[in-house]
Amino acid sequence: MGVLKKFEQRLEGLVNGTFAKVFKSEVQPVEIAGALQRECDNNATIWNRDRTVVPNDFIVELSTPDYERLSPYSGQLGDELSGMVRDYAKQQRYTFMGPIKVHLEKAEDLDTGLYRVRSRTLASSTSQAGGGPAPAAPAPSGRPGGGPGGGPGGGPGGPGGGYGYPNQPTGAPPMPSAPPGRPGGGGPEHRPGPPPGAQTRHWIEVNGTRHQISRSTLVLGRSTEADVRIDDPGVSRRHCEIRTGTPSTIQDLGSTNGIVVDGQHTTRATLRDGSRIVVGSTTIIYRQAEG
Repeated sequence: MGVLKKFEQRLEGLVNGTFAKVFKSEVQPVEIAGALQRECDNNATIWNRDRTVVPNDFIVELSTPDYERLSPYSGQLGDELSGMVRDYAKQQRYTFMGPIKVHLEKAEDLDTGLYRVRSRTLASSTSQAGGGPAPAAPAPSGRPGGGPGGGPGGGPGGPGGGYGYPNQPTGAPPMPSAPPGRPGGGGPEHRPGPPPGAQTRHWIEVNGTRHQISRSTLVLGRSTEADVRIDDPGVSRRHCEIRTGTPSTIQDLGSTNGIVVDGQHTTRATLRDGSRIVVGSTTIIYRQAEG
């Protein structure tokens, strides 16, 4: 069972249905959980062959209406979201420099239903399992970044670290100039892949129709030349492109109306099984499975 599904079930199982009315809000807690997973992926930093460090301190900015709905449950919700991040890190073999914390804040510039995630890495010499430097156990938002003026995954200038919330570890040892897997300090970061020999199948579901992704890229748009044609006046001729890999990603191709991934307006995002992509008025479900 996926980490997000387990998280959702834990929320539903809380005493007296505490979160019953929370799930009626514009921003769903499970959407925030998905955004925190992406924040970890987008800000993963390789320290050495056996250690990839991700942020451990998160700020979730909400519109005034959404903040007022969720703030009475901020303590329980923060604990559940922290647990979800810990579970996801264990699955991906990520590590932390300190305890995991998730805070909710109100942002006056966000409209209802939009949110923004900022993160940083805070070092702690007293960190313990799940929140400290020991490796996790092996396992088999028209507004980029969810709000006005942001980059994918956070604030101006790209994933994380935006809006004055730096991602560089505080009090951490200096970063190596050329960590393993990134010769010369450049190039893509290494991501843990599936077990040797495993094959991952990728597909999307559009209006109930399944489209297999048999190549490394898939272009979606209104043009007949697109790999998957979407007959929607709000969709551009070449609207966006899905790239399969570890992880898979989606990239806006300069469309008129942009893309929304798991509730966030963005130009580029990481995809995982069950990700919801909205182009125009059409919802697309991204799927992947091993075997």
